[in-house]
Amino acid sequence: MSYYFSKTLNQSFDDAIDAVTEALKKEGFGILTEIDVKATLKKKLDVDVAPYRILGACNPPYAYQALQAEPLIGTMLPCNVVVRELDSGAIEVAAVDPMASMQAVENPTLGEVAATIREKLENIVAAL
Repeated sequence: MSYYFSKTLNQSFDDAIDAVTEALKKEGFGILTEIDVKATLKKKLDVDVAPYRILGACNPPYAYQALQAEPLIGTMLPCNVVVRELDSGAIEVAAVDPMASMQAVENPTLGEVAATIREKLENIVAAL
C-alpha cells in the first residue's frame, strides 16, 4: 500500500499552492500549518533546494470524530499535503493516505473516518 497519492501539474508553484488551498477548502479542509521547507533548509543549513511546502490540512468535523474514537490520534494529525517543484519545473502535489498511516491503529470507528478522509483527499488531488 502506498502512503500517498499524487499528481503532477504544469503551473507555477504559487498557482499550485493557491489551487490546492482552494480545493481543500471546497472539501471542508483548512490549513493549520504551512512549512516552507526550502526557506527552512536555507536558514538552518544554508542549502538550496527546489520549492517545497508542507500544508497541514484539517477537516474539523472529521478530526473531532477521529479524536473521539482514538484520543491520541492527534499524533497523526493533521493530514499533510506536499507541494514541490520537480527538476523538470513541473509541480507535484502529494497527499498522505490516512488509511496507510492509521493501519497500525486497530479501531474500526477510526478506520471509517480515515476511509472518508482518504476519499476526500484522493478526490482533491485528482481534481487539480
